[in-house]
Amino acid sequence: MFVRAYLRASTKEQDASRPKGDLEAFAKERGLPIAATYTENESGASLARPELFRLLSDCQPGDILLTEQVDRLSRLNAEDWERLKREIADRKVRVVVLDLPTSHMMMIKEADDFTSRMFAAINAMLLDMLAAIARKDYEDRRRRQAQGIAKAKAEGKMKGRPEDAQRNEALVDMLYKGQSWSSIVAATKCSRSTLARLAQPLKAKEMAAQ
Repeated sequence: MFVRAYLRASTKEQDASRPKGDLEAFAKERGLPIAATYTENESGASLARPELFRLLSDCQPGDILLTEQVDRLSRLNAEDWERLKREIADRKVRVVVLDLPTSHMMMIKEADDFTSRMFAAINAMLLDMLAAIARKDYEDRRRRQAQGIAKAKAEGKMKGRPEDAQRNEALVDMLYKGQSWSSIVAATKCSRSTLARLAQPLKAKEMAAQ
């Protein structure tokens, strides 16, 4: 039986490895050192998580997926959560979560069959409940964020990114000199829509001069 630690944060600005020490200490106390650690910065609301599925593919039946909180494993909608659970069940992987005490029983080797099945059933029910709470929290935060942005826009407090006047001047100069749009985009990484906007005054001047 191997313990495999899963560490996740949503963005690259967040430190996904923060709880690593707590997971290592937890496993060591139970005489089960962590065999491998899988770390990624991906949204818990998506199944597109390469390290999670690499962990599962490395597992043998009976191995333990150890993580800090249920929301590190899932902020998925109901359908995707069921898909992930099936993947875990098919591989016979045990999920142990630091903040879910009932799951800690999954690390006891000498538990009898009845006790193991009872705790597995309780653990599965609580995992479902906490995964649903994690998803609701995710949706609530997204909704509040959208409401805040809409309110800020309505009050004129949110504006677009400030214009880069120096860059725009250089782009206009390139257009004036007759450089192709493709070469400008390749050289500056600006969008074609930006070029189209900047080109409008030049076109107006050309038409006025005719």
